[in-house]
Amino acid sequence: MRPRLLIRRSLKHFSAQLMDDQQNKMLFSLSTAGKELKGKFVSSGNIKTAVFFAEAFAKKAKEKGITKIIFDRAGYLYHGRVKAFADALRKNGLEF
Repeated sequence: MRPRLLIRRSLKHFSAQLMDDQQNKMLFSLSTAGKELKGKFVSSGNIKTAVFFAEAFAKKAKEKGITKIIFDRAGYLYHGRVKAFADALRKNGLEF
């Protein structure tokens, strides 16, 4: 089974978690508010940051050997930052 990518967004930040629903555990998570990415961009609430965040997330997923996922947008409309994030994930090699 494919792991599920769950996203959360706020006005200022974007976060994503990769979950294994069969074992009921989180494989890894990443956030624009986290120490790994904080300070790499001026504002975290825009499309440009969502694309940068997707590139970093896809790189980390590939390091763990994950290329196929289920994209869970958690009820957010598929436009703006959510769409830019999804498109950048596909561009960087994740399939969903």
